[in-house]
Amino acid sequence: MKSTSGSHIYASPFQDQLPAPLFYRAETMLADSCYPEHSHRWGEFVYSFCGVMEVKLANNHFIAPPPYGVWLPPGTLHVGQNRDATSYCSVYISAEYLQTLPQNPCILAVNPLMRSILEYLRDQFQGLPLQAEDQRLLLALRDQLARAECAGSYLPDTEDPLLAPVLRQLRDNPGDNRSLAAFASAVNTAERTLIRRCKQELGMTFTEWRQRLRIMAALSLLSEGQTVENIALDLGYSSASAFIVMFRKLMGMTPDEFRKGQGR
Repeated sequence: MKSTSGSHIYASPFQDQLPAPLFYRAETMLADSCYPEHSHRWGEFVYSFCGVMEVKLANNHFIAPPPYGVWLPPGTLHVGQNRDATSYCSVYISAEYLQTLPQNPCILAVNPLMRSILEYLRDQFQGLPLQAEDQRLLLALRDQLARAECAGSYLPDTEDPLLAPVLRQLRDNPGDNRSLAAFASAVNTAERTLIRRCKQELGMTFTEWRQRLRIMAALSLLSEGQTVENIALDLGYSSASAFIVMFRKLMGMTPDEFRKGQGR
């Protein structure tokens, strides 16, 4: 994890202490960017408004597109990076406000109220001196983070000898529409066995994992400016409308709304 990769290297904005016990910062990262390995004495919640934020830990790799964010407790050694341009924010939480927040790094699901607060702060946060209104919003956000569902890893991986080859084939070709039964036959096992391995190793069904993989691929293709129609066909959907339905279900917005958010 110590290696630093990326054409653009960013420095951690706060070294020894936070500007305030609760603080908010919005940032835009260029494509192929990296925050080198570091840790800090406060908690940090990282949320990407558009694009995908990746956070590498010693024993985990978190990938968090909206509507998910990464929670990092104090002392977590990590590397932040992104492959495509990303608009994101960080919420910094000092020790006195950490009660009931997760003690381990994890991905948290962002509900509509949390997203609204994060977007409002992105547009209106005035920095120091901290305004009373901003303080109240940050306290409300802290309470919501404490209640948020821990979603594990957005796109988990496995070294399972039967399941890993199937996932590798899908990563190489997210538009592969073969059924789970066909994949099972290709690795000389039963469909029922792969169903069980998906639940055990990934914590989700094969269909859900494939949908999430396609979301990840779609985000990159949208960032490249490809049309929704071409993306839908590349990812194995029968029509653009079928792709849009899936995208809205998982992302809470349409592909065009996501692209507009990137421009913003």
